[in-house]
Amino acid sequence: MRSDAKLVAETSLPRENDHIYRLRGTMTTGTTGLETQPSATTYELGDLVAQAWNGKVHVPHFQREFRWGTTDVLRLFDSIVKGYPIGNLLLWVRRTPERSITLGSLKINAPASEEAFWVVDGQQRITSLANALHPEGHLHEPFSVYYDLAERKFISQPKYREPQHIALPVLFDLKRLLGWFRTEGEAVADLFDEAERVATALRQYKVPAYLVRQDDLDVLTDIFDRMNNYGKRLNRAEIFSALYAGPEEGAQERLSLSRIADRVAARTGFGTIDTDTVLASILARRGPDPSRDIRNEFTSAGRRIAPEFGDEDQNTAYAEGEEALVRAIEFLRSQAGVPHISLLVYRALLVVMTRFFAHFPDPEPNTRRLLRRLYWRVAVSGPAVFKGSFTQVSRVLSARIRKGDEHGSIMGLMDTMTDAQPSLPTIERFRTNEAAAKIILSAWWALRPRSLVTGLPVDAQDLSTLLADQKTAATAAHVIFPRGLTAQQVLYAGNRLFLPATEDPVSEIPTLLARRPDSLDDETWDSVLASHAMDRRTSQALADGDREAFLQVRQEIIREQLSDFLLRMAEWDYEDTPSLDHLDFDTLDELDEPEQDGKPGQLF
Repeated sequence: MRSDAKLVAETSLPRENDHIYRLRGTMTTGTTGLETQPSATTYELGDLVAQAWNGKVHVPHFQREFRWGTTDVLRLFDSIVKGYPIGNLLLWVRRTPERSITLGSLKINAPASEEAFWVVDGQQRITSLANALHPEGHLHEPFSVYYDLAERKFISQPKYREPQHIALPVLFDLKRLLGWFRTEGEAVADLFDEAERVATALRQYKVPAYLVRQDDLDVLTDIFDRMNNYGKRLNRAEIFSALYAGPEEGAQERLSLSRIADRVAARTGFGTIDTDTVLASILARRGPDPSRDIRNEFTSAGRRIAPEFGDEDQNTAYAEGEEALVRAIEFLRSQAGVPHISLLVYRALLVVMTRFFAHFPDPEPNTRRLLRRLYWRVAVSGPAVFKGSFTQVSRVLSARIRKGDEHGSIMGLMDTMTDAQPSLPTIERFRTNEAAAKIILSAWWALRPRSLVTGLPVDAQDLSTLLADQKTAATAAHVIFPRGLTAQQVLYAGNRLFLPATEDPVSEIPTLLARRPDSLDDETWDSVLASHAMDRRTSQALADGDREAFLQVRQEIIREQLSDFLLRMAEWDYEDTPSLDHLDFDTLDELDEPEQDGKPGQLF
């Protein structure tokens, strides 16, 4: 972990590196900076956590979201007990009025303070400490940490509690610790010395911190920006959010990239879109290059191309971007056959669709048909057309969308795929995080998968509930035979069943598929099998215990169904003609005119 001593040196880099630090369209050059040098101090962990619980520690709204998982939290506590350094904190000291704050899972009513601590660097560490050691915060992942007194290690919440497992809030509080050994821990009283050792190490651990006293928010944002150009960088959306955070007052009411992602997920059931894609979609709506410099987005200084919605402020841009994103998702779900983000083949296509639906909120039916073709042609053949560089897809396609010209825009998009050749994704390698598997899953979704138990079709709400915020469909694409196949056969698409239904016992899939349930008639059972790219031959092979025959037959069915699906969605054999409204019939009439002055009408 980078030391903050290095940070202080980095904020005084020589002028030849100043071009790195453009902020809101200006150069942060010169000698103006902090009025006083940061002061260095240390806090015992027990005191620091108590101050966080009492509302003295605040997280600025321009900070990144909390991103640590359970493993990160466990390593933090392991480092503390071993006496390892965990890095310096950088705290902004400022007067703060009374306010309600959220720190991880904790809701705190923070009193007014003349010298509250605002975390510029160290949010993940402070949030983890304050929550894992608090009785309420400890109830939530990833803060449900225990200490195994016998194994002498920190563990996540165990499925089965053993006598030697003690929750961190109990271990951290001496009074509760003594009470625990008189009750729950009585059977492991001989491990009290270990508990006392760890508790003391936690409470007395020294956390180093730099305190910055500076009222200018721009200076703090500049420090934040510079710090994250080193070591583990923030992603583009996090930097954008920091640059355009605005004042702390009213932050809870304003839209942010993460808030837009949550709102879109709630409105559409499509799952949570990552904030980088949300940002790219908002930028694509406002201009043809979603990869442009983000530091001048809401200022005129330094911009080479004026935004296409130039009279709107940031909040309007966010709100209208959300609406365009929702329209794009509704199109993908209802007409392109993509029900959830885990089945979205390339995020770049969502960015392009958002730009299109921003400029043309209600496109013509023929335009929608061509957009569907575009999505599936890019999904299948895009890697060949774009030479495998999908970093440029959103940029190239977005540039073809011209404000006020729906016909020209859709034809320009279709032109990019003129050289695309139909192809079939491999069905011999099925990995849910890869494009081929997402295409196959979309084809299977078009079959409207049915429950193996009830025979009823699974609906989009079932899928959305099961996958929730998952980035892949792994939890719904079950392995039929986890063992007993060759390494190659295990990866076959035929060894997967797309079953986004919670009531089916997925551990019994081979048995369920081998025979018709008594509750289902033959017609319904045939429909169930067909909805999973199977038929009576696959069912009989399972009943006979012949896995080889099952996989062979099912692979054939999957290949045929996938081919039919892609031909229907991409319509490779159709001409990409405009709607009748855009055909120039006057010109056609002229071509059909009879001979005049002895000269025939000419087609070419």
